[in-house]
Amino acid sequence: MEANPSQKTVLLIGASRGLGLAMAEEYLKRGWRVIATARARSTQRLCELRGALEVEVLDITVAQQMADLRARLAGRRLDVLFVNAGVKNDDRETIADVSTEEFVRVMVTNSLSPMRVVEAFHDLVKPSGTIGVMSSGQGSLTNNVNGNYEVYRGSKAALNMFMRSFAARHADDPRTLLLMAPGWVRTDMGGPEARLSIEESIPNLLDTMEAYEGRSGLHYLDYLGRIVPW
Repeated sequence: MEANPSQKTVLLIGASRGLGLAMAEEYLKRGWRVIATARARSTQRLCELRGALEVEVLDITVAQQMADLRARLAGRRLDVLFVNAGVKNDDRETIADVSTEEFVRVMVTNSLSPMRVVEAFHDLVKPSGTIGVMSSGQGSLTNNVNGNYEVYRGSKAALNMFMRSFAARHADDPRTLLLMAPGWVRTDMGGPEARLSIEESIPNLLDTMEAYEGRSGLHYLDYLGRIVPW
């Protein structure tokens, strides 16, 4: 399905549940065309949304699926590319006792694979567009004063560093690059004790992204537009 030239388009990677699903719903409410991805057998809630929605199956850890999606979207032009996909390990695990397999799973899903998405799809984004990834305030080295969530923190800090490297390699690129921290949100991943509801986080996060449209370079921001220290 070809996009209406007057309608903005977002490619949203990882939208089957939680923050990604909420982002897809919010973009649709704002009149955007949304190309949203989910892993196989995880598309049901996404397909129930109403609006200019295209659903694609993608597991970002599978290179062939990414290549196939890139081929299907060849010729499309995006206003926003946003990578939300991510996982976490058991909150109780430290770097001392996490298994090698679990460490690799988290790092590949949260750090390596999002950057592979950015590398594969960034050329579809308009010069005036935005490339963003879902980071976390827990990826801030400065803000880590109490430890905890060590593997997850490390994966987001690595993601931040990789985005800085991408930005450095594309220093003359006019597009906006964003690392977004959504806050601690009550989702399956954030848990029931989290401080924010989805409704308090996601509309504000999209407002912040829209406010930074046209500002080139890399910006590390929270959902209210506050700068997060590296």
